[in-house]
Amino acid sequence: MDPLIVTLALDEAAFAVFDAARRAHFPPERNLIPAHLTLFHKLPGAEEEAIAAGLAEAAAARGPLPMTCAGLRFLGRGVAYRLEGEGVVALRRALARRFAPSLGPQDAQAIAPHVTIQNKVDPRAAKALLARLQAGFAPFPVTGEGLLLWRYRGGPWEPAGRFPFAGGA
Repeated sequence: MDPLIVTLALDEAAFAVFDAARRAHFPPERNLIPAHLTLFHKLPGAEEEAIAAGLAEAAAARGPLPMTCAGLRFLGRGVAYRLEGEGVVALRRALARRFAPSLGPQDAQAIAPHVTIQNKVDPRAAKALLARLQAGFAPFPVTGEGLLLWRYRGGPWEPAGRFPFAGGA
């Protein structure tokens, strides 16, 4: 079965900023998915029903998550927007405890919330983009509005569930 991915649903205004930046700076032949903040990279597809139930329960128990897009992050061969917010870290930690038996090494690590807008480029190009974006950067608010479940299909992702936070969109 196809692995599952969990991302944080972002408010419309922040998503528009991130997705426009991703379309502008991500290599087009590799940009198969919209901008996203990944919470889990690879959960077992065979457990989709249980994972969806866990996400629904977690989403129903909390309101929207305020965060700040606090800066940019150099990824070596790309650039990401860095997000800060204890709520998303605490949510990810709680979900990781719930899904612990299913987590691979990457998903067992702590989260450093970010939205990648460029990847798989020459490091010099990434450094140049980072400098250009940092020159005009000002922090801005971001709200996590829910959880999104995806099936990985070897390239594009297929939506498998949307779980709005209580009071979220």
